[in-house]
Amino acid sequence: MRPLEPELERRRAEHLYRRRRVLGSPQNPRLQMDGQELLSFCSNDYLGLANHPEVIAALQRGADRYGAGSGSAHLVSGHSQAHHALEEELAAFTGRPRALLYSTGYMANQGVIAALLGRDDTIYQDRLNHASLIDGGLLSRAGLKRYPHNDTAALAARMACQSGGDALVAVDGVFSMDGDLAPLPELATLCERQQAWLMVDDAHGFGVLGRGGRGSVDHFGLDRQSVPILVGTLGKAFGTFGAFVAGSEALIETLIQQSRSYIYTTALPPAVAEATRTSLRLLQQEEWRREQLRQLIAHFRAGATQLGLNLMASQTPIQPILAGSAEQALAWSQALERQGLLVTAIRPPTVPEGSARLRVTLSASHTLEQLDQLLEALARLKREADA
Repeated sequence: MRPLEPELERRRAEHLYRRRRVLGSPQNPRLQMDGQELLSFCSNDYLGLANHPEVIAALQRGADRYGAGSGSAHLVSGHSQAHHALEEELAAFTGRPRALLYSTGYMANQGVIAALLGRDDTIYQDRLNHASLIDGGLLSRAGLKRYPHNDTAALAARMACQSGGDALVAVDGVFSMDGDLAPLPELATLCERQQAWLMVDDAHGFGVLGRGGRGSVDHFGLDRQSVPILVGTLGKAFGTFGAFVAGSEALIETLIQQSRSYIYTTALPPAVAEATRTSLRLLQQEEWRREQLRQLIAHFRAGATQLGLNLMASQTPIQPILAGSAEQALAWSQALERQGLLVTAIRPPTVPEGSARLRVTLSASHTLEQLDQLLEALARLKREADA
């Protein structure tokens, strides 16, 4: 049995060691972390719904009616009226015949890919795809072919060489670490030509992009024929927890029969489903939240550009500032925390070597004054770096 300590020490020495923080407050721009009050710019609560009073009240009503937990898997005795109603509302929201709830986004991506593909099939993935998509491909045992980020010409060349079996292209709608969008229209055209499935994980697009927050697929004006498999998570802009897959009647029934991560796990608590129904309504009705995000994004990018910071090409609430080395990203994050700001350093293997960064994420709950506080702190870091 090999000792584990040397690998841990290596991670510490290379500035790659991760540590958990203890949150003592609800998700808000101002939160309590390890007993310290900090202004946070690292949450995925893009619309500020995680601590919304109506969402909390719906969670409480759901707990009063259904209890604290679901008690079983969906296919045993755990599929409640709350789950069923949420699935129907998500299907209507996405413009698809059916939707299916999963307990997490990771499980949804793994469950879909492994249910649809096998050894004789091929899955094509962007090199910057989320780990859950990559792991889903590996779990399926299909041939895995990765292509350079957003390079549809390279993807087309790889797909042209496929000799048999089914093909599936899996991609993030919004890439979680870079904040940019996948070229979905080009991917849809290519998949139609090659008779391949297109699967879009829109975890970071729902709520933020498209009409009424319908996501990146809607943002590009694509329909369910263009994108037959649509995955979304509920723990980001929705402000709650869980995930869903939306698609055709045949797709959803196939997943119910064959998706192991759906069949063999406990359903998420019905109270969470009730809370999500409320957040789904708010997400569609309150356009001011997306307008506030657009203003914050524009203000941040203008200010950061003026400071000469190394931004990436993102028009979403995910605004990475490239640092290069893990050591530099960690030093910047720690310096910001000493000024009362929480901005996470993202380091390999989450991102490629040499592209460590600060991952600034914005929420509709932020104010322009709070954003200016962050920009002032970044200006001080830049002055110190240039001195």
